[in-house]
Amino acid sequence: MSTITAGLTELEQICGDDKETYEALINTMFLDPRKIEISIREAVENAKKYEKDKNISRARVWYEIAGGLAIYEGNPKKVVEYFSESERISGAKYSITRRAEKAVAKAQEFYKKYLTTALA
Repeated sequence: MSTITAGLTELEQICGDDKETYEALINTMFLDPRKIEISIREAVENAKKYEKDKNISRARVWYEIAGGLAIYEGNPKKVVEYFSESERISGAKYSITRRAEKAVAKAQEFYKKYLTTALA
């Protein structure tokens, strides 16, 4: 793994001075999404099932998982869709819905650098 500069994490280095994008990603992206053993489709199905059952906290988590996987897949449209669904049912707010394009680009940069390094 590469050296961390001046105590900054890899993600902080990639985001640089763009603190808003860093904040949008820090609580929404998976550092190693390869360890998530569920597809986006399954996560959304679970979210809808729990929403139908009025279990909002579980539905919210499943929409967040779907959104995190969409970040990994590089799909800003789906990122907005899934985190917006979580906002709708829970009242939570996610800044990533307002900066999905930029955040997904930075996440992809992180994944390209980190995940290939982690495999080496």
